[in-house]
Amino acid sequence: MPRNRRGLSAALLLSLTLLVSACSTDGNTASSVGLGGGGNTDGKGAVTLNVGDQKGGSEAILRAAGELKDLPYRVKWSTFTSGPPMLEAVNAGAVDIGTVGNTPPVFAAGAKSKIVVVAAVHGDPAGEAILVPKNSPLKKTTDLKGRTVAVAQGSSAHFQLIASLKAAGLKLSDIKVTLLQPADALAAFNSGKVDAWAVWDPYTSQVLGSGKGRILTNGQGVVNGLTVQVAAPAALKDKKKEQAIGDLITRLRRAQDWVYEHPEAWAKVWAKDTGLPYDVALAAVKRSYGTRVPVALDKDAIASEQQIADTFADLKLIPRHFDFADYVDGRFNDNLPPSTSPARSYGKAPSS
Repeated sequence: MPRNRRGLSAALLLSLTLLVSACSTDGNTASSVGLGGGGNTDGKGAVTLNVGDQKGGSEAILRAAGELKDLPYRVKWSTFTSGPPMLEAVNAGAVDIGTVGNTPPVFAAGAKSKIVVVAAVHGDPAGEAILVPKNSPLKKTTDLKGRTVAVAQGSSAHFQLIASLKAAGLKLSDIKVTLLQPADALAAFNSGKVDAWAVWDPYTSQVLGSGKGRILTNGQGVVNGLTVQVAAPAALKDKKKEQAIGDLITRLRRAQDWVYEHPEAWAKVWAKDTGLPYDVALAAVKRSYGTRVPVALDKDAIASEQQIADTFADLKLIPRHFDFADYVDGRFNDNLPPSTSPARSYGKAPSS
């Protein structure tokens, strides 16, 4: 991938802060905003499904894959900065369903929010990485002991950091954690104020492409790689909305197949929708986003999410222990492969 040694521009940082995946729970992002397609309505019919989204997320994928054609119900899109405020809207009944990473549902459930996880995809967590400057003396995870690491609180990167440390025989208390949102973390990373940065794609791909950093370790083998759809219990009790939710989940699964089969086409759409450079978007697609495969919400998926919940509860980063199974509904499993099924692969993930 061509290297842009200027790093991230302010405009690109703004675009990236609107993106998916890890979805921090920091209070500074705990409010929803209308962006891009927010408020647009697709489809026809008497039923309106309120769908939460993020910039370059479900709506963009469905539209690019042609899955918004001939909808027998209406979809009203609301765009959010991250997963936690979207789940606040689900809890409030303002959103019927939305897609988030593997950690926001844990924080929402810990707060006793009215949410239920109804579908999942499993992808390669290679994009969830602990990055260090290119010329850093740190060579392995154990070298992080006593070092300062930036991470967004309550994000999937936060759990990946904890899990990676544990795999190396370290605890969170063995390092100095600096809780920073991505824009601030990037500035700290580039200025040398932190020794490492735990983050997710497309930030990982952007830093690698800039030539300013390298991966110390990633989430492979330590995190579950799940992305989930979360619905409002009230919407599931409405028979017509339940049918619409089931149909939308099916369309999202087909759209995910399309992304895998057309990585270059999706990277072009994603780049245009978010402001990402095309080469960064394509690297992120091949490293993580395009690898996702629809999977069942089975006992292994629940167990892996329970591990995340227990970890944060033990660290007193969420207010209580709870059974994650109480927040899962498998009615849309549809004979899907198990959650431990291998993620898709484009071959060797791009290194830069």
